[in-house]
Amino acid sequence: MKFSHDELVARTLEGDYRAIARFITRIENGDAQVARLASSLRRPSGRAHVIGVTGAPGAGKSTLVDVMARHFRLLGKTVAILAVDPSSPFSGGAILGDRIRMNRAAEDPSVFIRSMATRGSLGGLAKATLESVHVLDCAGFDIILVETVGVGQAEVDIVRTADTCVVVLVPGMGDSVQIIKAGLMEIADLFLVNKADRDGALMLEKDLYTLLSLEEFSPEQWKPKVLRTIATSDDGVAAVVQATEEHVVWLHSSSRGLSRRLKVVTQTLTTLIGERALSEAVRGREELLQTLAEDCVARRRTPLEAVDEFFRKNR
Repeated sequence: MKFSHDELVARTLEGDYRAIARFITRIENGDAQVARLASSLRRPSGRAHVIGVTGAPGAGKSTLVDVMARHFRLLGKTVAILAVDPSSPFSGGAILGDRIRMNRAAEDPSVFIRSMATRGSLGGLAKATLESVHVLDCAGFDIILVETVGVGQAEVDIVRTADTCVVVLVPGMGDSVQIIKAGLMEIADLFLVNKADRDGALMLEKDLYTLLSLEEFSPEQWKPKVLRTIATSDDGVAAVVQATEEHVVWLHSSSRGLSRRLKVVTQTLTTLIGERALSEAVRGREELLQTLAEDCVARRRTPLEAVDEFFRKNR
């Protein structure tokens, strides 16, 4: 069934899963009409609690998201999941490894699950993730769980998207000092020691508390919590859900929380403005860009000289 633009917007606002999926597909494909469609989503956004789940490959993020979704559903909340997967080297699409592990959530007709390919984007997220979160927010979901592709210490784009960032760690992944180095650790609102039945879980937990003790937190600041989970058996996941609820209360009730929300939205706008500005700057000037690239390859210009020339020709 093909929707007209007005039907697509109306059905998305009604929470029609098929319309939402097609809307996100248009975003991923760079549809020229997406900006106009998105501006037609008149329902005030910002109601959804966006929870980012990130961590190294094999940390158990997908299983954790699956169980968290079930807990939120038991609380009567509507849930959407964006699972960012590595891109297929053949089709460019998501390999769907995350969705395969979400058996319980996939069986719930009230949970919307969408796999997204990174399509070469760095930072742990797909390029379309920000706009897709906005669509899901406008569609009326209470909780949006965003699972990043397995990341290292620098891929922290999730902090620009999520209200609450959950960093999942597991014992036995090497030197604990290496695990808690700056980068990924600095974005956490919750640290989860998953697979806590393994040897080394207590040591990893101790190292995390040591890390947190190096910083002084004022009464108005949110001090990241350290929790233990065994996602495969649902141990400790209820406490994680409770902690995310406490964090969102802090976000809306404290001056530091408001500052955090403003920072996230500012970064979101900066990212979207940058993407649109780049698209508009290059559109219709592909031939000039190709000529400048050829000049750089032939060493007739440096890349910086080529950029200067590009902008001079655009004036």
